[in-house]
Amino acid sequence: MNIVKRLRGRAFRSLASRLLAVMLLAAAPLVLLTGCGDPESTTTSDSGDTAQVQLWTCGMHPNVITEEPGQCPICGMNLTPMKNTAEAEEQAVAEQAMDEQAEDAAPSPGATIVIDPATIQNIGVQTAAVQERPLTRSIRTVGHLDYNEEMYSRINVKYPGWIEKLYVNETGQRVAAGDPMLAIYSPELVAAQEEYLLAFQNVENLENSTFETITKGAESLLDASRRRLLYWDVTEAQIQELEERGTIARTLTIYAPSTGIVVERMAELGMRVTPGMDMYRMADLSSIWAFAHVYDGDAPWLNPGLTAEMELPYNPGKVYRGTIDYIYPYLDRASRDIKIRLVFPNRDLELKPQMYANIRLSARSERPLLVIPGSAVIHSGERNVVFVALDGGKFEPREVTLGMEGREGYVEAMRGVSAGERVVTSAQFLIDSESRLQEAIQKMLDHRMMH
Repeated sequence: MNIVKRLRGRAFRSLASRLLAVMLLAAAPLVLLTGCGDPESTTTSDSGDTAQVQLWTCGMHPNVITEEPGQCPICGMNLTPMKNTAEAEEQAVAEQAMDEQAEDAAPSPGATIVIDPATIQNIGVQTAAVQERPLTRSIRTVGHLDYNEEMYSRINVKYPGWIEKLYVNETGQRVAAGDPMLAIYSPELVAAQEEYLLAFQNVENLENSTFETITKGAESLLDASRRRLLYWDVTEAQIQELEERGTIARTLTIYAPSTGIVVERMAELGMRVTPGMDMYRMADLSSIWAFAHVYDGDAPWLNPGLTAEMELPYNPGKVYRGTIDYIYPYLDRASRDIKIRLVFPNRDLELKPQMYANIRLSARSERPLLVIPGSAVIHSGERNVVFVALDGGKFEPREVTLGMEGREGYVEAMRGVSAGERVVTSAQFLIDSESRLQEAIQKMLDHRMMH
C-alpha cells in the first residue's frame, strides 16, 4: 500500500511535465525530446557525461510515467519500459516507409527487382509467354421466345361489307397459305365486278371492229376495272373465274396470305366490317425470335450473325442453333444491360412463344490479339501491373492496359508488354512484397543519409 501511494504521489508530482512530453512524442515521433519528462531523461554527472534514465509507463494509461518499475496505480498492471528515442526514430521511419508503400498498392513501373535464384525456386515462380492468338469467349444468359414480327400478318379488307361465312373460327388454328378464311358480301365489290364484266364483254364485242380508237378505249376501260379489283385484293384466279362464269359472285372469299397460326380472331359471322378493320392476326412460327440480355462488358464480343446455341428447360439435352439478328443500340433502363434479339428456325414447331430458354453465345475475336494470362495481373484499383521476367533473376514491374477477357483465363494486353516476353503467373504477390520491402529499406537508408 505504501508503494502504491509513493508511486501515485510521484506520478502526480511530475504529471504536468510528463504530460507535455507525451504529447510532443505522439505528435512528432521523429524529434528527440529532452528534459525530465522525456522517455530518456538525461542527467549530467560531475565528469560531464550525460546518463540516460529509463522511464516506465502503463500500456493502458500512458499518462502514468515513473522512473522505477512497478504496477500502475490505476489498473494494477505491470509497468513497461518506454522505448528510447533511437528506437522510436527507427520505428517511425519504418512506419513512414510502410505508409508510403500503402499509398502505392502496386510497385513503381520500371523499378527492376533482383531476387536470388534460390529464393525464386523456393517461392515457386512460374512464367508464361506473351503471345498473339485469337481470343474466344463463351457468354451464357437466359431469354424468352416470342413471335417473329417479320412473319406477322393481319387480315383485313379495303372495302366495307358483311361477313357471311367463316372457314376459320378458332384462335390457335393453323392455316396454310391459300386456305379460305371467310366469305364477305360487299355492295361496292359487287358493283366493281359488274363494271369489269361490262368492260370485258365490250372488248370481246369489239374484237373484230375496224375502229382502232374505239377498240383501244374499251381495252383501256377493261384494264382500269381489272386494276381496281386487284387493288382490292381480288386474286388473278378469282378474276379469271369471273370471266369464265360471266356472272358476278355475291360474296368474295378471302384467302390466307401465308402459312401460320391464328393468334387473334376478331371476325364473327354476320359482323359488319369497315376498310382497315383487322379480322384475323396470324403469325408464321417456322421462324421464331428469342430476346436475351447480356452485360455491357460483353458488348465488344457481340455482332449480328454471331452463332448462338439454345436449350429449353422443358426439353433438356436438345440444342437449337441460331444467330444474333439485332443488337439494340441502348441499355435497358431497369436492368442496365444490353438487349439482343436472336432468330431460330422452328420447322417442327417445338419452339413456342413465351417459353424460357438458356442461351450460350460463342464469340471469337476477328483477328489475333496480344494476350497474357489473367493470373499474371495485379489489380490495384487504379493500375494493372504485371512482372516481366528478365535475365539474371531480375523482374520488372510494368503497368499494362487491359482489353477483352477471353476464355481459358487469357486477357488482351493493349499496352505495356511485347510478344515473346515472359510474365510471372505464380508467386507474383511474393515478388510484389519483396519489391515493396526493397523500396522501404531504400527509403529508410535515404532518410538516414539525409539526417
